[in-house]
Amino acid sequence: MLKYILLRLLTAIPVLFFVVLMTFVLVRLAPGGPFDAERAVPAQVLENLNKRYHLDDPMPVQFGNYVWNLLQGDFGPSYKYPSRTVTELIATGLPTTIELGFYALCFAAFLGIISGVFAALKPNSWQDYSFMSVAMIGICLPSFVLGPLMILLFGIQFEWLPVSGWDVSPGDKILPSITLGAAYAAYVARLTRGGMLEIMSQDYIRTARAKGVSRFNVVVHHALRGALMPVVAFAGPAAAGLLSGSFVVETIFQIPGLGRFYLQAAFNRDYTMILGTTIFFASLIIFFNFVADILQAWMNPKLRQSLGK
Repeated sequence: MLKYILLRLLTAIPVLFFVVLMTFVLVRLAPGGPFDAERAVPAQVLENLNKRYHLDDPMPVQFGNYVWNLLQGDFGPSYKYPSRTVTELIATGLPTTIELGFYALCFAAFLGIISGVFAALKPNSWQDYSFMSVAMIGICLPSFVLGPLMILLFGIQFEWLPVSGWDVSPGDKILPSITLGAAYAAYVARLTRGGMLEIMSQDYIRTARAKGVSRFNVVVHHALRGALMPVVAFAGPAAAGLLSGSFVVETIFQIPGLGRFYLQAAFNRDYTMILGTTIFFASLIIFFNFVADILQAWMNPKLRQSLGK
């Protein structure tokens, strides 16, 4: 197991390096620059700015300097906010983004697991078809469509919930969390259903039923743990996807999270901010996938035995 953990950690290094390299090259190749504006900047001022931020150096030199600073934990200054570093900006918006992602993940797990279990208990019935049809709608309906629909229905039509802000009024976290977690709840429901159908056909489940074990205990204590293995594998990329995918939801509901800085950086060509947030979210994706693999090994004795060989 320790060997497996060390191997996964070592493989993360070249992946992160490739992400840094590709992001660095692509943002430099994009048209325009961080100091382009509606009003033309005088040539002397632009030259001084490029020299100040070493943008006049050859690209390999810029990349080498950036990687060296990155190894020391320095994402560099923001071109949009010269008085603040990228690290400070990430720290400012990250708590809100994490909170939104956590609520969305809880919603997706709760609704998805319950729906998947109920659908699997009566396969090919109206109950199964109903739950899976709703799940398919959740998968096909993107957040930038679902969000405005939720605002129109629950915020404007019925006036039940607030439609913007965060920690401003009671209930302002409900619509964003549902909008962000709906698609993932649908995936969790389908994965749970598939896992339950496979587990419920196993011999040890039939043995438990033959011994008179109640249906509730069969499902909860015998089948559910094995059925959730695909969900656990999906939880890693889902957690990272909820955080990185919150940009659209934060924009729709005017949430002061990390997404606003990323979108502003994209529009303003803030190289360091784009690089910093991309590297940060790439690290989160690698980390959550790593945690999911460890949880899978912990829940699956056969996998632990294979790793120990």
